[in-house]
Amino acid sequence: MNVLHRVGRWIGEHLVLAAGVLVLVYMFVPIAVVMLMSFNDNSKSRNVYAFRDFTWHNWANVCQPDGMCEAVLRSVVIGLSATLVATILGTLAAFALVRHRFLGRSSMNTIIFLPMASPEIVMGSSLLALFVSAGFGGRLGMVTIFIAHVMFCLSFVIVTVKARLAGLDGNLEEAAMDLYASESTTFWRVTFPLVFPGIAAAALLSFSLSFDDFIITNLNAGQTVTFPMYVWGVAQRGIPMQVNVIGTIMFLVALAIVVGNMLATRRKQPA
Repeated sequence: MNVLHRVGRWIGEHLVLAAGVLVLVYMFVPIAVVMLMSFNDNSKSRNVYAFRDFTWHNWANVCQPDGMCEAVLRSVVIGLSATLVATILGTLAAFALVRHRFLGRSSMNTIIFLPMASPEIVMGSSLLALFVSAGFGGRLGMVTIFIAHVMFCLSFVIVTVKARLAGLDGNLEEAAMDLYASESTTFWRVTFPLVFPGIAAAALLSFSLSFDDFIITNLNAGQTVTFPMYVWGVAQRGIPMQVNVIGTIMFLVALAIVVGNMLATRRKQPA
């Protein structure tokens, strides 16, 4: 009985750890497969999903597939532009909703969640109807994609920055003003540095959502091809291994940003 009791207690103590490890494995196995397939030489096989031989050819010739790098560049340009505009507008809206009281404020807090809760096919078709009725029916392209991405990224930015503002200690700003700091000085020296991690997180989330979006983009792109649309198109005849290279690069860039932020935060903390 003592042995069974010890075994049961050990399982209970390590169950949460084991579940966490299984979840992490479940999340990162697909990423590991993408990184592995970026070194796959499938030139002698029609099965692009089977690993054959190790090669550096895919990394040395990233732009070999026709149109892939152009599609990646479009996605990056649209993602950065939409992220910049959505982050600025969303941050201003978050400050207005948290720091000011006005008629309809509670309703606005509810409406913000609607784009996040609505299916993408609904938002994409609604935006398409809006563009067509506005006279953009024959001119769908980079501009309409940009407008659509800004619209669905705004909600994520507002919610993220609002959460950061809600946890901000107002006594810090009051203390700065008690020390004769002006409102602008208090904002740039106290408020903005404390809110900046939330703004940066919102910007990273917006870029990843914009770069990854397919449904809304496909409905409002016209003849413009972004990276997700390119992958969907070539999947019908076999995905080139360079697609995995792009996926690996994006993952490594995101990992470098997260690790760099963690190291910078640790350096600022007192020993």
